[in-house]
Amino acid sequence: MILKAGLTGGLASGKSTIRRMFADLGCATVDADAIVSRLYQPGEAGHAALLETYGPAILLADGQVDRQKLSALAFSSPGGAQKLNSLIHPLVMAEDARLTEEALKRSAGNDVIYVVEATLLIEAGGRERYDRMIVVDVAPEVQIPRAVARGMDETEARRRIEHQMKREERLRFADYVIDNSGDQERAAAETRRVYEQLRVDLARKKEASGYAPEAS
Repeated sequence: MILKAGLTGGLASGKSTIRRMFADLGCATVDADAIVSRLYQPGEAGHAALLETYGPAILLADGQVDRQKLSALAFSSPGGAQKLNSLIHPLVMAEDARLTEEALKRSAGNDVIYVVEATLLIEAGGRERYDRMIVVDVAPEVQIPRAVARGMDETEARRRIEHQMKREERLRFADYVIDNSGDQERAAAETRRVYEQLRVDLARKKEASGYAPEAS
């Protein structure tokens, strides 16, 4: 049986680090943002949708999508982010469904905790597709410096945060919250805490489904 958990959080919250920690604990994991990057490549459905919607001005000389130009267009109006989501996320969800089926096949009948990391998971209406929702949360005073340390301009970081779901609203969707404002050791402890609860949730899901082990 599979328990599917969505993993999300705001800019520079450390979602990818937490996803890797879940993988180290034995979970099957998927980086939906990596799927997006692939969909943006020439010849992929996402690339075609972006070109049709925004025009050739978003392309580099080699045909690759210029992420900075796309971001400037997508975040230039209140509804711009939603417009971009409506183009790309149906494609991401279709790929996610395919990968879920593959994870089930690879499990060979064993239990699987399947964690999907995505930046705009909740905004794209993904809540109902998951058994549990995990939000990686950081204090606001940590978020901007982390983004800048990764090479992002502070003005751009603030602009992206402004167009993302508000922290308080995101937390309302959470079944579990991982506080990633501290160091790696604390993050690992937080991740293990949630992992142990997901194992309990999976056992309860099996019980509710009517699963019972064969008598020896």
